[in-house]
Formats: sequence, structure tokens, C-alpha cells
Amino acid sequence: MSSADRRLRAAARHLGRRRFLSLTAATAALAFTTNVPAAGAAGVRRMDPSKIADDPFTLGVASGDPLPDSVVLWTRLAPAPYEPGGGMAGLAAVVLWEVALDDRFAVVVRTGAAVAFPEYNHTVHVDVDGLDPDHAYFYRFRAGTWISETGRTRTAPARTSAATSLTFAAVSCQAFHDGYFTAHRHLAEDDVDIVLHVGDYLYEYPVNSSGGARGYPSGTLPDVFNRETVSLEDYRLRYALYKSDPDLRAVHAAHPFVVTWDDHETENNYAGAVDEHGSPPERFLLRRAAAYRAYWENQPLRAAQLPVGSDLRLYRRLHWGTLAQFDVLDTRQYRSDQAYGDTKHVPGPESDDPARTMTGQTQEDWLIDGWRTSDAVWNVMPQQVCFSQRRLDLNAQSLMSMDAWDGYRASRDRILAGAKSAGIENLMVLTGDVHVGYAFEIKDVFDDPASRTLGTEIVATSVTSGKDGAERPGTWDTYMKANPHLKFYDGRRGYVRVALGQGEARADFRTVSAVTTPGAPITTAGSFAVEAGKPGLEPV
Repeated sequence: MSSADRRLRAAARHLGRRRFLSLTAATAALAFTTNVPAAGAAGVRRMDPSKIADDPFTLGVASGDPLPDSVVLWTRLAPAPYEPGGGMAGLAAVVLWEVALDDRFAVVVRTGAAVAFPEYNHTVHVDVDGLDPDHAYFYRFRAGTWISETGRTRTAPARTSAATSLTFAAVSCQAFHDGYFTAHRHLAEDDVDIVLHVGDYLYEYPVNSSGGARGYPSGTLPDVFNRETVSLEDYRLRYALYKSDPDLRAVHAAHPFVVTWDDHETENNYAGAVDEHGSPPERFLLRRAAAYRAYWENQPLRAAQLPVGSDLRLYRRLHWGTLAQFDVLDTRQYRSDQAYGDTKHVPGPESDDPARTMTGQTQEDWLIDGWRTSDAVWNVMPQQVCFSQRRLDLNAQSLMSMDAWDGYRASRDRILAGAKSAGIENLMVLTGDVHVGYAFEIKDVFDDPASRTLGTEIVATSVTSGKDGAERPGTWDTYMKANPHLKFYDGRRGYVRVALGQGEARADFRTVSAVTTPGAPITTAGSFAVEAGKPGLEPV
């Protein structure tokens, strides 16, 4: 058991004895349960980098959250990635980094050194500044005699620049045990500027020695993965498993990522401080603290987002000149508990209570205030669960998902009212979660197909979750008839590529034929255009 996990368990016993009267008090206590590096680098026990006998860059490199003058670079030292501590003997190590204009590093523009602390599981987050806007760069790391693979990243255009184009991909739901990350390999070779990961980067469920549906020879993976993630060490090891995948490494090295989480990075369908099993909130918050810490450690996020106990401010705003504003949401950490026991249910008084929230009041205000000051042609809202109404049957009073925005209709109404009051003409919602590709028109009144279209929702299918899937799942006919605003539905795996221009947006749904066997080809299952100033989906 790691020292951080021992602290978490000690805090759990303390919380149980004290029986805190509020979640705020419990969360404050959690701030002390995950250790941080000792103040002052001079006293840190360091490893001689020349003593690192095996390649420490087994989990690749990544970059993210590009700004006009900076980007975050990430790596982790782990010569033994499937072991607790990654084979670094609990010692800190110096990591050198460099950024260049070319992949041969003939023209190096920035260099520096960072310390990979054991308290952060030997992860490195470098916020490289002083870069030129709207520019591609190459980067790499060095530890001792070892050099990482080369990554390619880029900066955003200047904030006031009238950028003419942006191409991005949206991905979600990559259960390792459900198949190969073939979609990521294709995306690594695609010409996109950024990748938006809208949740379920990993899954907490056990992964057996055969890698589940991957069908490795029995005994390939160690037993350490064949259990549900609960402790900080569990989550750290699970990220090591995922990031050791060559296709995921390739896509991270090829493109900068903008990430947000859904539920499985912590636990299935949790809501705020409530888990799916109804555990005491103070106990679940300890698990959430572990999950959030491991998430920050293993993603290209800035140091300012380091969690404090069970809290991590993940929602944030990015710009691509005046072409696009991205309001990245967190619909898990602050939401009300699901109505009607989180079962499929007809909306009613419990789900429609105006006090219910998907985002929390602070995030909701932040979102709407940001729209009021937006000067972007396209306002893109990456988030997690289906935003548009989705009737699940053909009855007059249809069942709906209580985990999606249909279970928080008052919250959705407030968001849409805010978009209308801010004069947002080109709203695009990006979604994951449901393991299928959807294209929705967001209606002013969902039950009236003739009502005003307020925007579009593009739902990215899963990378692997749900295994191979099918072009037309068994619910295809029902959903298409029950939801006239649903213009596209495909159940295969893949990603969505979106190209934004001053006058038009285009979404291409890219799918692979299988993920339970590696190397499947990729095709475009459907394409839609949206004219700026005229919300609505037109098949291309």
C-alpha cells in the first residue's frame, strides 16, 4: 500500500469517528490526505538519472490545452509501468525537455528542466510559454541517457485573430477490456488541430490477464489489473495500463488534447458526492479524491488544476481566435443525484424539480456569463451526457435516461435560456457517454419539431466501449421515429471529425468495422454541414 493510500484510509477512519456534519467539512479534511512534494527542491532525495537502466518513457508523451503563447507538455517516468511506483524506487528525478520548430530538433526554441516527484507518481507537467501563436511545434523529454519519442503539438491563434479554420476530433469511452484502440491509430494519422476527449478515458472495472475482448494469451497482463479501481495506487496503475497502449500513445504524440471526464474515471454514474451504491458520502469522497488525483497526474493539465482533496476545477474556457470558443464542462462533480433511482423513467416532479442541477450554480453562471461576452463565430460546449431530448420508446409519455440532461430538464432549460439571452447563434454541443454516434438538432421545444432550432449536438461514439457495435443497433428504428430532431444514429466505434470555418461547420462520423480484432479500416459513416447563422443539420 502506498503512503498516499495509507493517508486516505487514515482519513476515512477519522471521518467515520467524527461523523462530519457537512460534505464541506469532509472535503476540507481530504485536502490533507494526498501528499505533495516537500517545500524546497534541495532536500528531495533524487535518483542519479544515469542509473535509470531501462527506458523510463514507456507511457509516451502528451500535450494539451493550447493557448496562443503556451501549451502543456506531459510525460511520466515509469521503467516498470505495471508495478507500483513504476520502478523509480520512490526517488525524484530530473527530466529535461525541449521544444523545436522541426522534428529533428535543428531549431530548438525552448528548453528546460523539471523534477519528476514520486508524490506525483513521477509525472511531469510543463507549461511552456513564450511560443508563437498559431504554430506547430515538436517536443521531447530526456532522463539520463534515455530520450522519449517525439510529440507534435501546436498553439492557438492570437486571441483577436480572425482565424479562418479549425479542425478538431471528438472522442470518448475507451474501455481497454472491450477492444483495441484502432480508432486512435487512425486519428493519429488524421489531419486535425486538436482532440477533445469528452469522458471515460478509462474504466474502473477489472481487466483480466487476457485483456478482456482483446484476447491476449492468458497471463499476458498481471493480476494487479483484475480488480476494480478504488485506491490511489489502483487508479495510477490503471492509467499505466491504458497509456502503455501503442495506439493511445500514438494519438497523444500526434495531437494536443483538451480533456474532461465523465463517470468511469472515478465510478459508474456517480453524482457529486453520491456513488452508485449509496455509500456514505464521506467514504466515497475519499475514493473520488484518489481518482481525481490520478486523473490530474496522468493528463496534460496545468499545475493550477492540481486537485485539493476531492475537488478539481476542470471546467474551463479556451479560444481559437474569434472563430471558436470552447466552454469545457464538468457534468459529474457538481450535479444533483439522479432522479428516480437512476432508472429509465418518464420525467416527473422529481426529475423536473427546478432546484436540480447538472452543473452546479457556479459553473452554470460561468457558462452563461462567458456566452454573454463571447465574440466567437462558433460556441462549442464539450461535455459528457446527451443534452438533447432522447425518447427511448414510442409511448405518449416516453421513458428517458435520468443520467442525461433529460433527468435535469430545468437545468437544461436554464442553459438554453442563457444561450438565447446571450444571442448565441452557432451553438454546438459535443457529447460522449452513450457508445453510439448521434447528430441532433437542439430544439426550442423538443416535442414540437417545427419549433426553432437553437443549435446542434454532435455525439461521438466510443473508441471501444460496447465492443464492435453495429451500424443499426436494435433501437435504431424506435429512436429515429421517437425523436424527429435526431438526424443520424450509428452504433459502430470511432470518432467525429469537425471542421469549422467562418461560414460553415462540417461533421464527419468516422467508424471502424471492429475493435475486438486489431487493424480494422476506417470509413465515413455520415457527414453533415451546419451553415453559420442558420442552425440545422444538412446531410453532405
